[in-house]
Amino acid sequence: MKRLFFSTLTAFVFAMSTVSAAPVLRHVVCFKFKDGADAAHIKKVETAFLALKTSIPEIAALEWGTDNSPEKLADGFTHCFIVTFKSEADRAVYLPHPEHQKFVEILKPILEKPFVIDFWTKE
Repeated sequence: MKRLFFSTLTAFVFAMSTVSAAPVLRHVVCFKFKDGADAAHIKKVETAFLALKTSIPEIAALEWGTDNSPEKLADGFTHCFIVTFKSEADRAVYLPHPEHQKFVEILKPILEKPFVIDFWTKE
């Protein structure tokens, strides 16, 4: 079941990549929250992640959403964020960036498991 979820997610993200004419680097992050994570803290995570777009100029685009697949194969992962970079150097700035690290500290208390995959778009 996990394999099918990740295969479906990967296919979706690769399909999205055809929108860009020039290749871009996609950083896909999915979250599975701990049982009992309260809605207010999850909202704080959403808001903090979205704020990264304005505080880290190397982020070219940021999209997100919550699972609504009728296939019910998400294996408990509810949130997906897709961060787009124009270069690996931009991603290298983002990962250790102090604002990203602040976000990680907000996330940690309620995070059960992350799923992350990065790829260069292809047509």
